[in-house]
Amino acid sequence: MPDIIITEFMDEDAVDRMTAKYECLYDPALVDDPERLANLVTTARALVVRNRTQVRGDLLAAATALECVGRLGVGLDNIDVPACEARNIDVYPATGANDLSVAEYVITTAQALLRGAYLGTASVVAGEWPRQSMMGRELSGKTMGLVGYGAIAREVAVRAKDLGMSVAASDPFLPAGDPAWGDTASMSLEDLAKAADVISLHVPLTDSTKHLINADYLAAMKPDAMVINAARGGVVDDDALAAALAAGQIGGAALDVFETEPLTAEAGEKFAGLKNFIATPHIAGVTSESNIRVSHLIADKVLEKLNSTA
Repeated sequence: MPDIIITEFMDEDAVDRMTAKYECLYDPALVDDPERLANLVTTARALVVRNRTQVRGDLLAAATALECVGRLGVGLDNIDVPACEARNIDVYPATGANDLSVAEYVITTAQALLRGAYLGTASVVAGEWPRQSMMGRELSGKTMGLVGYGAIAREVAVRAKDLGMSVAASDPFLPAGDPAWGDTASMSLEDLAKAADVISLHVPLTDSTKHLINADYLAAMKPDAMVINAARGGVVDDDALAAALAAGQIGGAALDVFETEPLTAEAGEKFAGLKNFIATPHIAGVTSESNIRVSHLIADKVLEKLNSTA
């Protein structure tokens, strides 16, 4: 029986490092087979997951030998952290390892939404040649609004400023005198809606952030503003966003995360046909480079833990 179980994709060199020392089961199909996973996890000392494996309830109850959980990413909403703490199970997020990837995603997506032309491939290849309707806007001179001003948001801010944007952020947990603010303007969430041309979300999903971006908030935004959510599904009210886009209430949006994941055809139907919308499959923080960084960081943490308790 395995000492380490990995239920979602991981860099294979990092897997090999763990396999060299411990019995390791690497099977990305396990995320979609919770019954089999529950049967296998009974002797596992370490469990390595991404965002889809639900480390809670019956799975945790079955994992009687578990010493640590490695999260190949930073969000912990799929892990019952209090339950792990109660059993002295260490939880290791890959803090910082994919900041750059998410920041680049936000900037790239903001440019694509503002410029507009990249969403018109089908029209061009169909011979319509819609130059005037594809005349978009420049990023320079616009305001990037960041909801939350932690490490990833600050990486976005650096890149946005380099491209000529001004940056404002709303973060009630960061004191006004903190040097991290620098020349980033601190605003209330309400004022950010009125000021920002692009709003990018950088907060976890909690009771207080669920549907933070709702119908009322969307109505308060500039009519040509954009929303980007590469944080957590549920921070945006997906139904309200789809309705606002369909009505032309805001200029566009991009979602990398959704209230239902994986997004089903039924859940995605409300976005069908929207020309000012980009959807990606929870991939903002996942690049070839970040996958290596994240995987080796978690391999280091897991190996250190298991070696210390061998």
